[in-house]
Amino acid sequence: MEEIDFLIQKLQAIAQSGKHYGKDVFDRERYEELEQISKKLTSQLVDNADRKNLTLFFDSDVGYVTPKVDVRDCTFKDDKILLVKEKRGSVWSIPGGWADIGFSPAEIAVKETYEEAGIQVKPKKLIAIKDMQKNNYPKKNFSYIYKILFECQPTEDDLHGGVETSDAEYFTLDEALKLDLSLGRNMPDDIERAFKCHHSDNWETYFDQTKAPYSPE
Repeated sequence: MEEIDFLIQKLQAIAQSGKHYGKDVFDRERYEELEQISKKLTSQLVDNADRKNLTLFFDSDVGYVTPKVDVRDCTFKDDKILLVKEKRGSVWSIPGGWADIGFSPAEIAVKETYEEAGIQVKPKKLIAIKDMQKNNYPKKNFSYIYKILFECQPTEDDLHGGVETSDAEYFTLDEALKLDLSLGRNMPDDIERAFKCHHSDNWETYFDQTKAPYSPE
């Protein structure tokens, strides 16, 4: 099913980009027809393809289709990582969210941590840049997503939940891995890598390996 999701994403991207850049009226008609086909395939083949999700996926972007960016902040204190408890589902995650226009990725990490855990933090290291599709995160929506993880240090101590979170606490690695995690937002591997970065004096940012040489799929 993950392969089907990916192929539908590519089909929709081709249709949307073609509609934006196509000059010939007949080409635009073909791209519009292609988009309708991808919508029908999505509604029949993808598990969470309700009307709301379809609208968000197909109508949330215009022009050339690019990945969305999810930024996460791994804040450490006393060799413990900060996690927040989401009100929806009562699961735990590294603070973070979608990148907003007008903010750098590091600024998003600071902003999201303040909104979800109530404290100011200072970014220190770039832990990882991951393609969620290539790292087998559970699919929560139809978008193609890059995930960016920072290590930060707290500059204050008054932890508390926010609008979307009910609690914020620091956990050891063992404690964190035993929690009910929001796997669409953070996998156990993310937390383990964050601790490795925290313990490293010369961390090299993780990124997905490339194909060599490049060849079109």
